[in-house]
Amino acid sequence: MDPHRRAAHADHVDGNVLAGALSRLFGGEPTDMVAVCGSCGAAARIAQAWVEIDETAAIVRCNSCTHTLVTIMFAEEPPRLVVSSLGELRGS
Repeated sequence: MDPHRRAAHADHVDGNVLAGALSRLFGGEPTDMVAVCGSCGAAARIAQAWVEIDETAAIVRCNSCTHTLVTIMFAEEPPRLVVSSLGELRGS
């Protein structure tokens, strides 16, 4: 079954239902997570990404095609994650 297709019997609930899934997804070592580039389809651990960093942000780029996957804005509180060409993020 296509994971993006809603089942005919799907319930509509609020985002609190995602707590367990998000805990499982982000519960391990974050740099071991696999990022799939939405531009070229390359899949690699976050630890292998090309990162440009300064005092305000980190730009995380695909190590294959160099498109920006995400930008982490950490000069602000709370920090923000801006998604760009990230096609998929998988737990390790």
